[in-house]
Amino acid sequence: MEKMMNVPENTITGKDLDYLSDMFQWNYIAYKKVCNEVECVNDKKIVEAFDEARTLFDDNLNLVLSIINNPGGDIDE
Repeated sequence: MEKMMNVPENTITGKDLDYLSDMFQWNYIAYKKVCNEVECVNDKKIVEAFDEARTLFDDNLNLVLSIINNPGGDIDE
């Protein structure tokens, strides 16, 4: 039986970094699309929905960056 090796909590593995990179890219692309499209919309309700989406994507981007900058650390929410 193989013994499992412990990974330190403050380490980001290559697989973790790939996943975080994908998450960042998905949210960045969505953020850019919302920012570009909001200028073309005149409906106030749609603009408000775009603003909420922009805030959500920005929060997600900052969360991913905080994980990368402080692996294994506490994230202030």
